[in-house]
Amino acid sequence: MSDSVLLFGGFTVFVVAMLTLDMRVFHRNAHAVRVREAAVWYGVWVTLALLFNVGIFIWMGADDGNEFLTAYVIELSLSVDNIFVFLIVFSSFGVPPEYRHRVLFMGILGAVVMRGIFIATGVALLETFGWLIFIFGGFLIFTGIKLAIRKSQENNPDQNPVMRLAKRYLPVSSEYDGQKFFTRLHGRLVVTPLFMVLIGLETTDLIFAVDSVPAVLAVSDDTFIIWTSNVFAILGLRALFFLVDGILPYFRYLNFGLSVILIFIGAKMITSDIYHMPTAASLGAVAGILSVTILASYVAKRRDDSKRSRATADRQTDSGGSQPIEP
Repeated sequence: MSDSVLLFGGFTVFVVAMLTLDMRVFHRNAHAVRVREAAVWYGVWVTLALLFNVGIFIWMGADDGNEFLTAYVIELSLSVDNIFVFLIVFSSFGVPPEYRHRVLFMGILGAVVMRGIFIATGVALLETFGWLIFIFGGFLIFTGIKLAIRKSQENNPDQNPVMRLAKRYLPVSSEYDGQKFFTRLHGRLVVTPLFMVLIGLETTDLIFAVDSVPAVLAVSDDTFIIWTSNVFAILGLRALFFLVDGILPYFRYLNFGLSVILIFIGAKMITSDIYHMPTAASLGAVAGILSVTILASYVAKRRDDSKRSRATADRQTDSGGSQPIEP
């Protein structure tokens, strides 16, 4: 028990220290996050996660190390789908680029708390009612199929019931007031549109947590492994958002890749009593699915670019050939 307290306590202190450094030092002043800066920060979070994984391999063993890495890769892949909805929320509210980091930072804090509650609840339920693993597995398969047949990433924030409820009962200003979530309008305390964006981000993460937490429960039953892999994936989500914003065309087939991963994990959960797949094999399968998805998206993007280039060249040739000849 004391070892568990030290592990969770030490990890919490580390996370708080990193977030404080991020917010108070590197992003103290509001500014638009560029792709290069986002790439550096994403590299920092991934590197920290991998160094943490090395520590698990050394002190907790290869099985736990493989479980953490598999859970982390799954969480990273599923978090990308989160980002598409984030983009829609930001676009719908017209959030200025310089304010996006602040609201994402606060959204991450809320997501960490909610994931902790989900994980603790999920582990407790599985320990008490083992048959729930079949329910979780079936739910993941259903979600995977639904994701595969979804036609687009379209999502109207105004249809979010939490957002509609908030707009109904909270006074909302029509203008942003810097990075503030609350402001005063004619002497009355009101919420700014940035607060509504925060609600949208939190409810989005809550919805996706319903998928991602059962997926990780299929990989490990160690609460520390599940918790830390989730937190590391969430911490890198802000930087990943600014990266993905610039490379959206390269994620064309993401839905299909994620749907296959969810179906695979769901089937793994359902058949766990019959066959226990080694964690290394699960990691290889997930990494393979992601690799094929990214490669196929890249090839399709290059093919489309090539077609557009040829079409442009043909139009220019036709235009040049149609000019009248001077006598």
